Amino acid sequence: MRRISKLTRVAVGVASLALAATACGGTSSESGNGGDGESKGTKGLAIAYDIGGKGDQSFNDAAYAGLQKAEKEFGYKTADIEPTEGETDADKQQRLESLAKQGYNPVVGVGFAYGPAMEAASKKFPKTTFGIVDSVVEGDNVASLVFAEEQASYLAGVAAAKATKSNTVGFVGGVDIPLIHKFEAGYKQGVQDTSGGKVKVISQYLTQTAEEGGFSSPDKGKAAAEGQIEKGADVLYAAAGLSGQGVIEAAAKAKVWAIGVDSDQYKQEALASYKGSILTSALKDVGGAVYTLAKSVEDGKPLTGVQTFDLKVNGVGLAESNPEFAKIAGLSDAVAKAKEEIIAGDIKVNTE
Repeated sequence: MRRISKLTRVAVGVASLALAATACGGTSSESGNGGDGESKGTKGLAIAYDIGGKGDQSFNDAAYAGLQKAEKEFGYKTADIEPTEGETDADKQQRLESLAKQGYNPVVGVGFAYGPAMEAASKKFPKTTFGIVDSVVEGDNVASLVFAEEQASYLAGVAAAKATKSNTVGFVGGVDIPLIHKFEAGYKQGVQDTSGGKVKVISQYLTQTAEEGGFSSPDKGKAAAEGQIEKGADVLYAAAGLSGQGVIEAAAKAKVWAIGVDSDQYKQEALASYKGSILTSALKDVGGAVYTLAKSVEDGKPLTGVQTFDLKVNGVGLAESNPEFAKIAGLSDAVAKAKEEIIAGDIKVNTE
């Protein structure tokens, strides 16, 4: 099995695309060549969204930005497909196979929930390149697009420690799973290292499973944030997909800081009324990863194996779009220093 431990430097800037675009792709009515496990290969990138779908202003929208860039640059037909409520692994597999059969290449599952479906579908369509975000799937034609979320979250923790006045900050995780534990672990370590242990971190997970709405319920995020604010938290970091919008709303209402996730949420139109309260965002260049995979297929050299996006390749980072970011004493310098030390290996960031 081929394994690629680090991706060569990727193109950056995909996250700055207009993530809230309203155009909606769909599957084509064209069929493949009879369902024999081979695709026509006449179309381009297709993505199948995770829970929350397009419009989450976060994870899924970042993937869509990558699709938009590929569509514009390569001039081919693309597709982006929404999830359905209560769907099974079989439903996901059918979606991926349908896209491959229609000739889309590559086909990307956005989110770890596509793991079992991706493993099965990729075996049926060996000439199609598949990609999965946030999970590792074995397969000669599968690229596993994974990120060092803990590194971006560490930087978010540095920012929180510098911005807090109450010496209490919050973390809201969408679902209590190892992936989100990485966000929490990095954030807590960044806060503690920067404050010397003087700043308290309040953590809360919205649900135990994704099916309970942890990534798709702004009302749950808002309620959790309000509870943390009542306990004195004046900086709130959410790694909760669409639910994070509720955290940002609560922070804005209480006039405390929010830290966004995955995309630069300060720049998003849907959150414009709250932007003044979004201090920064822990960036995860899902769009860049999706685009990079599409480009590799277009160039005839499809990526496979584990592709790791970290600070070294600008696959993760911290946004500085809000002018207030630069006005907080010592914040910019502390973040820059931490980034350098993580890249150099002087700081080892926890993942759990």
